[in-house]
Amino acid sequence: MPLHSPPHSSSTDGARVVARCDLLKYEPFSDAGDYLFRPYLGPAHHATIRQVIDWAGEAGMTARIDGIGNVVARYEADTPDAPAILMGSHIDSVRNAGAYDGPLGVLLGIELVNRFHNRGERFPFALEVIAFGDEEGSRFPGSMMCSSAVTGTLETHSLEICDGEGVSVAQALDTFPEVAGQRISAKTVVQARRTAAELLCFVEAHIEQGPLLEAIDEAIGVATSIAGQQRYLVTFSGQAGHAGTTSMSLRKDALAASAEAIQMVETVARRFGEDLVATVGHVEARPGAVNVIPGQVEFTLDIRSGDDVLRKRAAMQILQGLGDIGERRGIPVMHELIQDLPPSPCDPKLIEIMCEAVRKTGSSGRRMVSGAGHDTMVMSRFVPSILLFIRCLKGISHNPAESVTVEDVDQALEALEHFIRAFPLARDRAED
Repeated sequence: MPLHSPPHSSSTDGARVVARCDLLKYEPFSDAGDYLFRPYLGPAHHATIRQVIDWAGEAGMTARIDGIGNVVARYEADTPDAPAILMGSHIDSVRNAGAYDGPLGVLLGIELVNRFHNRGERFPFALEVIAFGDEEGSRFPGSMMCSSAVTGTLETHSLEICDGEGVSVAQALDTFPEVAGQRISAKTVVQARRTAAELLCFVEAHIEQGPLLEAIDEAIGVATSIAGQQRYLVTFSGQAGHAGTTSMSLRKDALAASAEAIQMVETVARRFGEDLVATVGHVEARPGAVNVIPGQVEFTLDIRSGDDVLRKRAAMQILQGLGDIGERRGIPVMHELIQDLPPSPCDPKLIEIMCEAVRKTGSSGRRMVSGAGHDTMVMSRFVPSILLFIRCLKGISHNPAESVTVEDVDQALEALEHFIRAFPLARDRAED
């Protein structure tokens, strides 16, 4: 039996998807008592894995965890060992998150398979749903480690990255509790790798995380590409000192230098117009005492644009600015590139199929560029990939106010069903 199962009296399949997303906001599916926080390889992640496996089983799928902790659920084809259409998204969250960023795509995939299972339908390909464990990077610096493991592009040194408590990815894997008789560890990560021959394509459904669909009054749209992004860890190393006895002219205040640097980041990014964004999202000052001048400050830097030339030019100017500030203040500054993801186009043929599927539901098939990063960025360099967007209220995301409607989720389900039926192997059989 599942740990928790929302009532199945909902009038639509979309209502069940929304109810399940809402359920996952609460303990034990959150590691924070009064808000949603589900970091990779934490207790809430473990509980959510167990629940997703149970829901997949109810939908007629066989489910397991792979070597890095992704849930992989499979609905077999009508012939054995057939390649699969892989659907899904992530189940980790940022701190103080909304309910739909990630889990909506996973649960849409499971609900779609449930439809086919209830009708006794099989296809010439298998249907798989994956729930990636890490997309947000909310525990360990970087992001998309789990989709990178699936594609075989996860760097070995990534397992050495530590969280804020000094726990490495390898240590977290080695101590992660058993799930359904399975254990993972740093040594099993390589087992998560798939071959391109196993997969026909990857399909991710996700809230838009922007206001365009709401502005044009469309429930769903189709992403044509995802903006590239770079992430850095920046460190200013000054000199800690007594707050009352060190004169202003003699200070090497790492926090004051960082404050100037953060302002510079915003100034530079604004020069590039609406096609580029740059964000300092996390700042940590040490030693962090009220009466001590900060001697060291670390902060994250995230730069994104759909134009790769623009993104790299902005990064160069920002890094030059960091160096200038450090030199002028006599404070050493270092920057470490944590992640560099180029813009990721979706597959042109899949774009056409998905646009037509969306049009069949009554929407226009609006094509869009995603400013947010998604696992599709990693998967698109491995197999043909497509990203379906679902409208969210006011474009709000990474926030408890994140919201979708049951009607829009129902429409997304319809589009996904049309997509599966229009996929070349399925369409060819229907025509025979």
